[in-house]
Amino acid sequence: MLQTERNPIWQQRLEPYLARAQQPQPLVVAGKLTRMVGLTLEAVGCQTAIGGRCLIESTLGNPIEAEVVGFHDDKIYLMPIGDLQGLGPDARVVPTHSVCEVPVGDHLLGRVLDGAGHALDGKGPLQAEASVPLTGRPINPLSRAPIREPLDVGVAAINALLSVGRGQRMGLFAGSGVGKSVLLGMMTRYTNADVIVVGLIGERGREVKEFVQNILGDEGLARAVVVATPADNSPLMRMHGAMLATSVAEYFRDQGKQVLLLMDSLTRFAQAQREVALAIGEPPATKGYPPSVFAKLPQLVERAGTGDRGGSITAFYTVLAEGDDQNDPIADAARAILDGHVVLSRELAEAGHYPAIDIEASISRVMVDIVAPEHDQAVRRFRQIYSSYRQNRDLINVGAYQPGSDARVDEAIAMQPRMTQFLQQHMHERVDWNNALAGLAGALGATAGDAAGVNTEADGPI
Repeated sequence: MLQTERNPIWQQRLEPYLARAQQPQPLVVAGKLTRMVGLTLEAVGCQTAIGGRCLIESTLGNPIEAEVVGFHDDKIYLMPIGDLQGLGPDARVVPTHSVCEVPVGDHLLGRVLDGAGHALDGKGPLQAEASVPLTGRPINPLSRAPIREPLDVGVAAINALLSVGRGQRMGLFAGSGVGKSVLLGMMTRYTNADVIVVGLIGERGREVKEFVQNILGDEGLARAVVVATPADNSPLMRMHGAMLATSVAEYFRDQGKQVLLLMDSLTRFAQAQREVALAIGEPPATKGYPPSVFAKLPQLVERAGTGDRGGSITAFYTVLAEGDDQNDPIADAARAILDGHVVLSRELAEAGHYPAIDIEASISRVMVDIVAPEHDQAVRRFRQIYSSYRQNRDLINVGAYQPGSDARVDEAIAMQPRMTQFLQQHMHERVDWNNALAGLAGALGATAGDAAGVNTEADGPI
């Protein structure tokens, strides 16, 4: 020590180490890995809470991050967030005593992220302005603003017949290959929302690049944030992708912005939770889905909607109808917690009718609160005439219907070409709110002047 005092250079070099040695170091209690079955890891010797993070040492040198998803007696159950290569028996498990937080900020616009918040687009590292938890910030239901203003999504059939309000949560029910991704891309490009957040959860990896480059395009990506967790990701990462997309949308909503959240799909999120629950021993209940799946769905969906700081999240969740079965457990649960649903018909898609929206099976539960009475009456008349034709279509096609037998059917036959033309829209065509209302009036045989009176309040919020 005397030598150090006589030599100020050595004293200067030793000062940081002496200061570190005088600071009390926290005691790290590490456990060990005792069992691994599938993607479920079992560890003993350490304690941490549900949702806590642990680092597991691997033989490859890089620690593997895992999250606590359950416990039993002195054992904790973990699910890996990344790859499992390199894990061995009795591997050291170190709790980090932290929960998952993700970086957010305006720098995310135009970027493509994975479920952990890391960049996938090769545009450099992300500059975080703030960090938010994946679980979000709960909002008092009485603090939420009522849904009163419509949102222009650029699709004629939705704007006119299934009007969506700012803060509404809609389900997009469809089987495979009926055009749901194209419809999502149209809404992303043509909406007048301030920010678009797209969550691609559990889909094929090939579709991620196609959606970003072909469907979304440079124009749509400029004001969008894409979170992609393809099907080859771990179930926990797929769940985190859906939660991350919602957290990003919440960040922009709390800034007072109008956000459009598109999540494809809610079914893949539920399937990921099913994999986690079954892996830790939760018994299946409804068609193989454990009860925790139906508890997680409203926890995710309720985070969208209007906020208490002036912003809103208008959300579209795609729901895959397995075998076009609209009574699938996830589809049935989604209908109960959402504010409406748009059903895509395979029959219409096979006939070349795009977007293949089944108007009879679709509904917007808040439409009556956001449109003028004249608009609502026009929609009712359109539905009645359209339904009359659909109910008698078989008789009409085989020539069994005699003109003059029913005045309503005669009217439906005369108006059917105009209605069909109104409901069809090319993927590169945008139909804004006012043009959609004009098209609705034209399909009903009204004049352009009548169209202007369908909703005189549209120019305000739009």
